[in-house]
Amino acid sequence: ITQFENPLCEHGFLDIELEGRTKRIGITRIHMEEDAGKNIHDGFRPLSYMDFNRAGVPLLEIVSEPDISSTQEAVAYLKELRRILMYLGICDGNMEQGSLRCDANISLKPKGSEKLGVRTELKNMNSFRNVGKALEYEIERHIGILESGGRVEQDTRLWDASENKTCSMRSKEESHDYRYFPEPDLALLKIDDAWIEEISSHLPELPHAKRKRFQEHYSLPIYDADILTQSRGLADYFEECNKYIDSPKEVSNWIMTEVLRVVNESGIDITGFKVSPEQLSGLLALVKKGTVSLSMAKEVFSDMVSTGMNASQIVRSKGLQQLSDEEELRDIIKDIIGNNPDEAEKYKTGKTALMGFFIGRLMKATRGKANPNLAETIIREMLDS
Repeated sequence: ITQFENPLCEHGFLDIELEGRTKRIGITRIHMEEDAGKNIHDGFRPLSYMDFNRAGVPLLEIVSEPDISSTQEAVAYLKELRRILMYLGICDGNMEQGSLRCDANISLKPKGSEKLGVRTELKNMNSFRNVGKALEYEIERHIGILESGGRVEQDTRLWDASENKTCSMRSKEESHDYRYFPEPDLALLKIDDAWIEEISSHLPELPHAKRKRFQEHYSLPIYDADILTQSRGLADYFEECNKYIDSPKEVSNWIMTEVLRVVNESGIDITGFKVSPEQLSGLLALVKKGTVSLSMAKEVFSDMVSTGMNASQIVRSKGLQQLSDEEELRDIIKDIIGNNPDEAEKYKTGKTALMGFFIGRLMKATRGKANPNLAETIIREMLDS
């Protein structure tokens, strides 16, 4: 069942960013369809399965213009499209489960030519990685045929991920082969301008706009903005953190490293992450004030993930407060220098790399609690005197 003749949208576009440049990919149309059953072929048994679990599920088909000229552009386009669909809440973006699917038409043409070559259609690509590999394989297959003087035959091909190759599924198809016909069980649906305006007024901020705002408002590098806007939940987590602490770059660093590490290792979504934005901000505030060192903060963060406790509670219960008392540090450093006269003398003769030696001894003596910045200042002052 398809809405092919009266699409919801026509003549659209999607801008993608790749290697510092922006490229506009045209969208021919967007129309609704109804999912059908699918065949599952078992390569080890002489039979096929018919899966009707998704039959009758409504889907949206997005048809792109032939503006994509590389596998990198294709994958970037799919990722940006997936991000938008997830922001809108109309798709969970899971390619392996079939929530998001991609069919690709591939053809080659000589440089400077306007005429497209004979196309083949690729199916069965259930991940961005497989899309890239399948397209690369098919491009090389086309090149091999053409350079040997052969002719590419129009057909539909399946990507075999186990063999890393494509295989023919069915021969040449044209639009009339699809046999479109009206569906008598579906009533006519009229979409007026007022309905479109009402929906438009409630749309969320989309990824490209959010990326730009993160760069401008929070002064984040494009890399950070891109990572943080990969999902609406992650972007919301970042913004919520910044309500409690005014350190956007530090927040970004922690989310991209520690938070996403735990999320990815646990196989959960950011919405199921145990450490709230307020709790993470509380930990970063302790680092900013010098209460705990960066290395200690990572230990505290690990405990926060496993216990759900606040950073300040963990720091108090474990006695992890950073040692920032200057007089106490001076006494400890004095003993360390006195116990290592040879290293102190070498430092004074120009071997400044030994600073790491003295800081290491201090950290061992204070069980990692010494304020590293203050400690280095005092050590340098005492050795240079």
